[in-house]
Order: sequence, then C-alpha cells, then structure tokens
Amino acid sequence: MGDANGRTVGRSMRILVTGGAGFVGSHLCERLLADGHEVIALDDFSTGSPANVAHLMRSSRFWLVEHDVTVPFDHEVDRIYNLASPASPARYQVDPVRTTMTNVLGALHALACAERHGARLLQASTSEVYGDPEVHPQPETYLGRVSPVGVRACYDEGKRCAESLVMDFHRQGRASGRIARIFNTYGPRMAIDDGRAVSNFIVQALRGEDLTVYGSGSQTRSFCYVDDLVEGCLRLMEHPVEVGPVNLGNPVEVTVLELAQEIVRLTGSASRIVFRPLPEDDPRQRRPAIDLARRTLGFEPRVALRQGLYATIQSLRAALAGAGEGARRREAALAS
Repeated sequence: MGDANGRTVGRSMRILVTGGAGFVGSHLCERLLADGHEVIALDDFSTGSPANVAHLMRSSRFWLVEHDVTVPFDHEVDRIYNLASPASPARYQVDPVRTTMTNVLGALHALACAERHGARLLQASTSEVYGDPEVHPQPETYLGRVSPVGVRACYDEGKRCAESLVMDFHRQGRASGRIARIFNTYGPRMAIDDGRAVSNFIVQALRGEDLTVYGSGSQTRSFCYVDDLVEGCLRLMEHPVEVGPVNLGNPVEVTVLELAQEIVRLTGSASRIVFRPLPEDDPRQRRPAIDLARRTLGFEPRVALRQGLYATIQSLRAALAGAGEGARRREAALAS
C-alpha cells in the first residue's frame, strides 16, 4: 500500500543496498531501517567504510556483507538500490577500467538478482550522463554531450550503459526498474579524501590550507543535501508507474567560487582561495530541471545550502579530529 506520494506505508520489506557502506548508501540504509525495513548493505569497502554503518550494526534488522558487485550475488529481497560505484573523479579515475566494470557488471548482477526474486530495482545514475551540457538546466529529455574517450568516460559511459541495461530489463518484463539521475550531493559522512568540491573545501578550510578552485570558479553546480536525496530515491522507488530517468537534486545554482567563499565564512578559516587550471572535461554548468520529480513524486529539496554545509562541517571536523587522534596513537605505539 502506498501514500499519495507513492511511498510504502505499513509494509515491512527486505531491501538490498549495494554500496551500502558508502556516503549516500549509509544514509539510505539508516532511513530504511527507521522506516521499519530489513536492510542488507553490500560493499567491498573500496570507497565505503564499515565506520559509516557501525551505528546500524546494533539493529537485528541490518546486515553488512563484504562483496564486490563485479562478482554475481544473490539475496532474496523485495527491493534493490544499486548505488555501488566510486562517485568522485578523484576516486573513479584511479582505476578507470574497474570503475566501468563496477557500473556495468554491478548493474547487470543487481538486475539478475532482481529478476530471480521479483524485486524492484532503483539504479543510482548521475548527472554526469549529461556531460558538459549545451542545454541549461538539464531536463531528462536532454541526451547529453559526453566524450566516450575522455578521462571521465569510465564513469559517464559506465552509468549510461547501466541505464540502458535497466531499461532493457524493464521493457522485456524481466525486472521492474527505476532510474534516478543524481546531481551533486553532500552531507555528513563524506570522506576526508572524497575529492569532491564540498568536502575538499571544508577539509582545506579546517586545516588552514589554501582552498583550491579550478579554473576561474565561475563554473556552476547545484548541491543537494543527502537527506533530501534519500527522500527522492524512496519516492521514486515506491512510485507505482514512474520508471524515469528522473533528475534528483537541488535546482539552486551557485558558482564554485561562491561555494568556497561560503565555506571559509562558515568555518571561520583564515584560508586563502587559490586558482588552478581547470581539469579535462570538467563541466561548466550543472543544474537539474526537477519538474518531473516535483510533478510525479512531490519531490522538493528542503535543506538550504548554509544549513547543510554547517552539518557537513561538523561531521568533517569530527572526522579530522578522529584521524589526528588515530595518527597520534600509531606514533606512540611505534615509539614504545
């Protein structure tokens, strides 16, 4: 049974979240448990961490399974959220072939699991499928401007292929699919070395280092707080007919330079802002058109950028303190 927005009401399900120990995955697992479901988090910990879900391990309805999604897997579940993939250029360019395989084989294996058990699957796609867009903001009907041979292609094309697999399984009646095109997301539990603009700027500011802005900083992004994103994913998964792709993100657009300046203000840092050459294939503009999500899902981001940045700063400040304490303990152990 669903409510007016398509969300499940009064039915407990068993749900698999691939990439469940990652930044977004851990928040999704937390929300699903709070809604009364059983949750299996699958992760190989290449970019995720058991620490992200340590607080969930107390629940008898939560299981953490170490597994690489490029290898087939099988769990009897009602829903599958396929989030397994490195998500920042700093992470996915380290091993681009593995990134492609994680996205393509991961989607294939998740779909095969869904087909075996009659589960519904939500594929976490990305705004990167639009590439460096010539249309602004980007609606779901825009086919994108992506280089299949560029340094970002492992991620961009891997996600585009995953979308194709979901749609083919869905059209053939083999598995019920949903596609969420996720735009820039931030919030607590971002890794210190995540490599994305928000976490990079916050860590640099908290350490008193220069904030590195690439290009002139005039390129724009739209930042969605993780709780808002999770809400959108849940609504799309439980919608009775909408398959997507559906853009999920915050349509409020800011320049990268404005973001850096705001983070310096919120942290009270004395850090300077310095400029470096723009990386290859870095998109100039990125903002979602969310008319479809508003109309079909009742989706509307609630958390303002300043509010979300404050919570993220607090989380990364604690993570940096923990990392510093861990380093001190290791040094003391070596000296003893």
